[in-house]
Parts: sequence; C-alpha cells; structure tokens
Amino acid sequence: MKNFWKNYGTTLLLLTGLIVGGLLGVILGEKASVLRPVGSLFLNLMFVLVVPLVFFSMAQSMVIMRRSGVIGKVLGASVSVFLFMSAMAGILSYALMSVWNPFARITGDNSGITLQGGFLGADVNWGEALVNAFTVNDFPLLLSRENLLPLIVFAALFGLGVSFLGKAVPTIEKLVDEGGTVIMKMMELLMKLAPIGIGCYFADTVGSLGGQIVGDYLEIFLVVCAACAIIYFVFNSLYALYCRVPLGRFWKEMLAPSVTAVGTCSSAACMPVTLSAAHNLGVSPSIADGVIPLGTNLHKDGSVVTSVAKVLFALYFFGVTPAGVGAAALIILLSVLESVVVGAIPVGGMTGELLICAVLGIDPSFAATLMIIGTVCDIPATLLNATGNLVAPMLVQRVTR
Repeated sequence: MKNFWKNYGTTLLLLTGLIVGGLLGVILGEKASVLRPVGSLFLNLMFVLVVPLVFFSMAQSMVIMRRSGVIGKVLGASVSVFLFMSAMAGILSYALMSVWNPFARITGDNSGITLQGGFLGADVNWGEALVNAFTVNDFPLLLSRENLLPLIVFAALFGLGVSFLGKAVPTIEKLVDEGGTVIMKMMELLMKLAPIGIGCYFADTVGSLGGQIVGDYLEIFLVVCAACAIIYFVFNSLYALYCRVPLGRFWKEMLAPSVTAVGTCSSAACMPVTLSAAHNLGVSPSIADGVIPLGTNLHKDGSVVTSVAKVLFALYFFGVTPAGVGAAALIILLSVLESVVVGAIPVGGMTGELLICAVLGIDPSFAATLMIIGTVCDIPATLLNATGNLVAPMLVQRVTR
C-alpha cells in the first residue's frame, strides 16, 4: 500500500480534486465562481515559477547531454530518432483525432484567442511568424511567460555554452545544477496544492460551462488510449522489425518496462529495467547507456499524443476549426515541442500547457483546463513514454552501423 501511494498518490489526489470540483460545479452552477479566487491564487503562484523553471531546466538538459557521453554521430542520430518517433506519434494522433473527433461539440468563450485569421490563417507571413515565435528583440522580454519559446532557445544556447566550456566554468555549471534543483523543489512543493487549486478552478469552469465538459474529458481519454495502443503495438513492432529484432524476443523484453511504467507512472523509474532490456536485445552499452537517460529527459511520445489532444481541445474550445496540411503540421510541431518541454522539466507543472497558451495566444489561465487532460491521460502516456525509450536506442544503433 505504501508503494502504491508513493507511485499514484499525486495522480489520485489530482483526480480527487477534479471529481470534487466537477461535482461542486454541477451542484452550484454559476455560484461556483466563488471558488475562482482560490484557483487563481494557485495559478499565480505557478506562473511566477515558470520562467526560472524553464531557464534552469533547459540549460541543465544541455549539460546532461555532455555528461551522458552521447556525442558526435550518436548524438545527432539520437536527436533525429527522437524527433522522428515523436513526429510519427503526432501524425497518427492527429489523423485518429480527425476521424474520431471528441472536440467538435466543445464550445466556450472565444474572446481570449487570436488564432482566427492569424496563426492558422492562410494569409499569415510565415517568416515573420517564425521570427516572432522563436526570438525577441530585447533581453528583458525573455523574462515573461508570454515568450516561452524565445526563453527556451536562450536557455538551450546558454546550457550548450556551459556544457562546451565544462571545467572552465565550474561555478556556472554548479549554479545551473543547484539552481535547477531548487526551482524544481519549489515547484514540487507548490504542486502539493494542485488538487485544491485545480479543483476550485475546475468547479468554476464546470459551473460556467455546464456538466457536459466532464463527458468531453472522458471521450478525450478514450481517444488518447486508442492512439497510444496503436503506437504501442503497431509502431513499436514495425520499429523492431526494421531493427531486425524478432518480435517474440522484442515483446518479451518490452514486458518489464511496460509493467514498471504502469506500476510507477514514472518514466525515470523505468530507466534501470529499460537499460537491462536494451542490453538483452543486443544494443551496445555505449549507445544504450547514453541514449536512454537522454531520452528519458527529452523524448516522450505519450506526451506528444496528449499534447495533440490539448491543442485540439484549445482550438475547438475557442471556436477555431483546424483545416488543411498547414494547420496539421503546426499542431504536430507544437505538440512535439511541448513534449520536449515536459520531458526536460520533470515536475514542470503546467509549463507545457503554458507554452501552448503562449503560442496560440490564449489567456494563460486556460493552462489549468489543459492540465486536466494530461492528468486524466497520465498512465497511457507514461506507458508510451517509457517504452519508446527502449525502441530509441535500437533505432540509433541501426542507423549508426
């Protein structure tokens, strides 16, 4: 029982908060708005930690790359494999959710979004849009949650600089390590208030929008499970065949990481068994011992699936119906990027959701609504995240030899 609570306690408390909040919203109706200040208090505390959290975590991830020993050709192959697997997960998820669309009847207030005629519009200036999305023209502008993409770029470059200099800047490297540890501990402590804060926010949301939104979340969970199942069984089998690994042997070794993922709800907890399984499948220790820790931080296919659901939920909620190849490509790109941010920030709270809001031009408080999707879909997403990091080193070895 103690281990069960350790593994699932946080998720169960969040779900309990959502259930209680949903019930209060249904019972109180619009009167549930009295709970909004409590939810807003939690969100504001979360918001002030986002900028330092993103900076230290992304910089720390770059340093981890150097320490992992994944360098040169193997590093390039690892990043390429991570992006390829994530893109495939995103494409499959978007295609499935276009056919089985649980978002079409979702409606809300569209006053806080600037997408129509803009981000997904046919007349958008792509060069200017990319410049504005990834850069700012003055350093102080980086210190805002509204500019998370430029902050991520800056933090990654800073981390690369520190990683290349290494022992020449021991104080800065120590600051990156210890600063990241302190900020993550602060976020971890704050997340203990999440069941209350998110529960109050959800109560207000249900009270203003009606109980139908609860059923919408259930259908989103089902379509996410379907997407994860296809990727888990079909895509992973195809990857194994490409790597010339017999399917019987592959699925025998997949069992331990899969059970551990479901049993712990933690990708990091799966690392030891994933490393062992990779060695048993014939992956060189020089590749597996570097790629798997790196992938645990930066490669999360399950998070891509849930991110596609989050982006589509946000678009439909604010009255924007995505259409065409361009819209699909942007949604998949944003979902892959959000999954990298989630991977690099293990206790990042709503950082990925805030990134979605920043890119789409949505009020940041909507991040709490998107976080509910991640909470509800945590187990299937973790299963895909963990097992994808067994497949990744197999592919890296295949393409580098």
